[in-house]
Amino acid sequence: MARKPGNGGIAKADPYAGAAVRKGKGKMANNIFKMNTDIGQHILKNPGVAQAIVDKADLKQSDIVLEVGPGTGNLTTRILEKAKRVIAVEQDPRMAAELTKRFQATPAAKRLELILGDVIKMPELPYFDVCISNTPYQISSPLTFKLLATSPSPRSCVLMFQREFAMRLFAKPGDKLYSRLSVNAQMWAKVDHVMKVGKNNFNPPPQVESNVVRITPKTPRPQISYDEWDGLLRIAFVRKNRVLRSAFLGTSSVMDMLEANYRTFCAQNDVVLDDGPLDDAMAGGMDVDEGGEDEGWDGIMDVDDDDDVPDFFKEEADRKAKKLQDNPNRKRKGKVSELVRAKVKKVLEIETELAERRARMCDEGDFLKLLYAFNQEGIHFS
Repeated sequence: MARKPGNGGIAKADPYAGAAVRKGKGKMANNIFKMNTDIGQHILKNPGVAQAIVDKADLKQSDIVLEVGPGTGNLTTRILEKAKRVIAVEQDPRMAAELTKRFQATPAAKRLELILGDVIKMPELPYFDVCISNTPYQISSPLTFKLLATSPSPRSCVLMFQREFAMRLFAKPGDKLYSRLSVNAQMWAKVDHVMKVGKNNFNPPPQVESNVVRITPKTPRPQISYDEWDGLLRIAFVRKNRVLRSAFLGTSSVMDMLEANYRTFCAQNDVVLDDGPLDDAMAGGMDVDEGGEDEGWDGIMDVDDDDDVPDFFKEEADRKAKKLQDNPNRKRKGKVSELVRAKVKKVLEIETELAERRARMCDEGDFLKLLYAFNQEGIHFS
């Protein structure tokens, strides 16, 4: 959109118009209404940062861009200068009204589609080529995985996140911030750090520093089940400093879940099971702890991993875990239980030799090796 010089050489269409002559009054968006910081409303006020974010997206004239949380439109204006169309999803009706007012009666209005609502609750996202977002920090994780699950995959996503969350996205094995989030994100996409953004670039300033990352979904998408993959990682990262032997064999509810899944697999594939009780000799030889304390598992990770993936990916696993906990017969061990335990030991000790490795030291290849070996034994995680 061409900018026509106006008052004192200041372009009226510029989102920062008049800022230079309003010294001492630089509350722009706050002059319109009070920001709701509870839902992450922090308006990006630095024009240089806004332009850099759009430039890093490498937009084409034919691109349809999804913008999440457009606010008053400081990024939107710059996106519209380079893209064919912008689909802006805004949760706050006040912000939506300001965005609409800003582009009314301008040539860009016809190329802007505004959706009022919560992007996470949308059952399906409209088609888009690139996503650009000054992301409300409360939805960082669910938005990331919603974008990665979108089909067809976008070409890239340039997203602003809280610094620690961004660093976890591209952390490597052994790093302090390496977590289930790191493995999941890097399995489905290439993650690049773009730049740091200080808190003073926002109005009002947030409590934390920010980083911009570029997420490029892998093409073609890895041919594995997300539920299977994440189910394995949830167990491995129960305590990321525990060895994998303890994470699997030392946690009774994990073994109960794997046994239930194995029974389902056998039923679906006409595999006959000897479902009798263990005789005294076999029961006496069962290795209960396997080097770790026999504790219950409710699907919760270490504190820093608890919100790695959104609720709609967690609900089914949590439901299964609760069902196992509520089952009065869950402590009764039989031949099937011992068979499953033997299969898990075989995978960890013989097939992969990862029994003594800690999750925080395993890379994507290690977890793929584990998943393949478990599946070959008929053990599944969803």
